[in-house]
Amino acid sequence: MQNFLRDAVEFMPILLQGVWLTVVVTIGSLLLSTVLGLLWALMRVSGIRVLTALSEGLINVIRGIPIIVLLFYLYFVMPDFGVALTALQASIIGLGIAYSAYQAENFRAGIEAIDKGQIEAAQTIGMGWWMTMRRVVLPQAVRIVLPPYGNVMIMMLKDSSQASTITVAELALQGKLIASSTFKNTSVFTLVALMYLTMSIPLILLVRHFENKAKRK
Repeated sequence: MQNFLRDAVEFMPILLQGVWLTVVVTIGSLLLSTVLGLLWALMRVSGIRVLTALSEGLINVIRGIPIIVLLFYLYFVMPDFGVALTALQASIIGLGIAYSAYQAENFRAGIEAIDKGQIEAAQTIGMGWWMTMRRVVLPQAVRIVLPPYGNVMIMMLKDSSQASTITVAELALQGKLIASSTFKNTSVFTLVALMYLTMSIPLILLVRHFENKAKRK
């Protein structure tokens, strides 16, 4: 135990640098996936065949490509087409695109859960499609999708570790580098696991709060 505490004091400053990059990747990719996911969902429910088909096709393609392959493509292949991304940029964009498919399904389910009578009522008083979405549907859909949205946040936090595959020195890679140089695998990866758990627990409690709140309504 004393050895672990001593190792924790020694390695914590380096691991905290990785935590910062983990948070940056998670927040950046979460914002991007939210915007893209909402766009795909609105296209799916637009009632316009071309947009619906395009959205379905994009979602299926994105879901069919492993995240790590998408990261490799953005970081190693895109420079061949004249688009050079930093490892951090590729990580945020790759995870954002990958999770936009799951976000889209969450948003679509939330939108379709709204009573069709409210939409018809909004249209009868002269609201267009976009205004109906903005003022009637989306505010209610947001409350419905909050629990699954929270679950996506937790998964993205954990999957941010895949950024290490393209040299982003986030928490997982920092831990691996320390372990390979010190051979203190038990101490290092126990610390890494505890730090991921520390970041995940508040999100887990937040999701539980939203789920309980939704059940009471």
